[in-house]
Amino acid sequence: MRGRDEDTGEFFSPSRSQNRREALEVLALAEKLVALSEAQLAKLPVPEALLPHIRETKRITAHVAHKRQLAFLAKQMRREDDEALETLRDAMDEKGDAARREVAAMHRVEQWRERLLEDGDAALAELLDEYPQADRQRLRQLVRNTLDERKRNKPPHSFRELYRELRAAILGAAEGDADEDSDGEDVSPERD
Repeated sequence: MRGRDEDTGEFFSPSRSQNRREALEVLALAEKLVALSEAQLAKLPVPEALLPHIRETKRITAHVAHKRQLAFLAKQMRREDDEALETLRDAMDEKGDAARREVAAMHRVEQWRERLLEDGDAALAELLDEYPQADRQRLRQLVRNTLDERKRNKPPHSFRELYRELRAAILGAAEGDADEDSDGEDVSPERD
């Protein structure tokens, strides 16, 4: 029995149904983890204590034994804190915030690359207004080389290098903005 607060009439703990729903969610997460390859697992923030259990569950192929081991893995996962499981869910979820931000950043970089190749110096001036830390000379050189590669039907080496350069400039600016936002104050050295 979970009991009630005498003053408010609210229950002290979640209901058995709620506990069961949460346990089934963790079991579904465990099934997704077991279905991943080792390379995919390495990219996820899986707690170290769970990795041997995941590998053991993958190793077992007999249906009933696999199901039992999967339930054991879910039990071990429920011992982890909720924040670790949420981080894991978000990393696995293709529609998660982190994935959406990464895809949006990639599209932004690709749009800038196309604008630079189509509009030339006008687009470069706009880019430098928005991202002043970008290297003007390097970007101009890469744009020229990319256009030359296209004319000569050569492999897109400069095209890819232009993407990497733009990505570093744009994401570097985004990380700098995030650092300023998280600090909240200007930290300058004290003078005596």
